[in-house]
Amino acid sequence: MKIAIIGIGTVGSAVATAVKNTGFVHEIVLFDRDGVRARAAADDLGHAASFGFDVKITAVSNYRGIRGSDIVIVAAGANQKPGETRTDLLAKNAAVISDIIPRVMANVDAKNVKIIILTNPLDVMVMLAQKLSRLAPGRVIGTGTMLDSARLRTILARHLGVSTQSINAYVLGEHGDSSVVDWTSATVGALSLDEFCRQMKISMPQTTRNTIAHRVRNAAYEIIRGRGATWDGIGAAAADLLRCIINDEHRILTVSTVSGTGADMVAMSLPRLVGAGGVVATLRPKLSAAESAALRRSGKIIRKNYDMI
Repeated sequence: MKIAIIGIGTVGSAVATAVKNTGFVHEIVLFDRDGVRARAAADDLGHAASFGFDVKITAVSNYRGIRGSDIVIVAAGANQKPGETRTDLLAKNAAVISDIIPRVMANVDAKNVKIIILTNPLDVMVMLAQKLSRLAPGRVIGTGTMLDSARLRTILARHLGVSTQSINAYVLGEHGDSSVVDWTSATVGALSLDEFCRQMKISMPQTTRNTIAHRVRNAAYEIIRGRGATWDGIGAAAADLLRCIINDEHRILTVSTVSGTGADMVAMSLPRLVGAGGVVATLRPKLSAAESAALRRSGKIIRKNYDMI
């Protein structure tokens, strides 16, 4: 399995490390317009590979170097700065994606390639990449709210005093400020969240749920304020999505991919079955009336931003 990563900045480098550590790829190509940076990253990661999986790691600054790639991960684009929202990056990163995708498609097998998008605002960039690539929607996939859902499970686990592995809870909609926590479908073990809290005598009033949802939506901003950028979480999410595709796991992930047609076309995160072909199916979770309305609003925001470009 040959993987190409486009853009070897902080995020791209973290993704490369996480992908290498899966042990599921035999070759990683690091593409960056800055050839010196790409070569340095390839050398550094190649040295690290000698302590683990034997992976061929090469650096290129010409798109011809990604030929033969089975999956292309796009991590290029401007990153959020302190005080910026993901939507603030809209115009800059739309130009980046518009430049990258046609060049990628000229050098890959359009019948088999899958493209994973990490660039923000993610859902809009997925829509743009799918349009430019002309690939089936299920083969242009954004990591969506995979990381948001992981943040939710982590915060919930600490509040409830259980392992994150025992919690099944999703964040849906936009990977951004309009994301929606699906409290209705959340479970702990085989129990609904409400039933678990009742049996364990744990208080989970609406105020607490609102606080948790706020922390999930603002986690990236807090990390950016303290660290300058986020990279470890998204690197792990990208590697997990990659592993799911390579192993044909048919696992349910909250990834973003295009659905609908015409004015109703939008990319947002829903629980989706992911396998070797990309997104295999989309599931419709149980939502309250308020959650359903919030998800519709989120979709409208994504579509409005897409229409702006």
